Amino acid sequence: MPPSMDPGQRRDRCITVYGRRAVLEALRDPKLEVAGVTIAEMGGAVTSEVKKSATERGVDVRETSAHRVSLISGNGRQDQGVVADVVAPEMGALTDRLDELTRDPSRKQRLLVVDGVTTPGNLGLIIRSATAAGIDGIVVPRRGTAAIGPQVVKASAGTAFSSPILRTSDAPGALSELTDAGFAIVGLDAGAETSLWELDLPDRIAFLVGGEHEGASEQSAAFAHSWTSVPMPGGVESLNVACATTLVAFEIARRG
Repeated sequence: MPPSMDPGQRRDRCITVYGRRAVLEALRDPKLEVAGVTIAEMGGAVTSEVKKSATERGVDVRETSAHRVSLISGNGRQDQGVVADVVAPEMGALTDRLDELTRDPSRKQRLLVVDGVTTPGNLGLIIRSATAAGIDGIVVPRRGTAAIGPQVVKASAGTAFSSPILRTSDAPGALSELTDAGFAIVGLDAGAETSLWELDLPDRIAFLVGGEHEGASEQSAAFAHSWTSVPMPGGVESLNVACATTLVAFEIARRG
């Protein structure tokens, strides 16, 4: 771990990947900075290969129990005894980034707040689309939302490593901070009367995107100043959350 990064910063600035293939790909990609590798003490061909690659990159390797590795990865069945922390330079804590986001009052700020999206594939697609559309920040809570791990990275086509992801403990807390910072909170809901195409966009806005099944939590929904929906003249009841969020992100981009 770089000497300037304490454990708290590491949690908010690194994406943990696990499994031989994912860790080796990270170690062999010169564009990625790997903060550290942890391997199980059991040894074997898998961990030996990872240890060799990490040593060649000058990355610190820590050996610990297989149980500890599984606690770090959150997926003991698939981690193969190896995990790595990959630095995501644009990722950080929402609280730390708010001053930076609001420093210039003349600059437009468009954020997404993800609440309860538990399918890694959906979260990965949301991150990819929002980044492609130039969204200023994607607020991803640690509680109640899929962990940003290998499945999310894969669904984002690797975009997650360079996306402006803002970490926070939970969505309601993030929405409270954003409200205090002057952001208008707009919830996305299929039943809302106001069309996304007709929605007024203030200079400082955060879109609340709810989960696949229940939508936004009651606690989060209470912070919404207004609600909007994606028009669907074809009569379809609703869209997948990742598809709907993609439309929101590119409508924001279209308007500039």
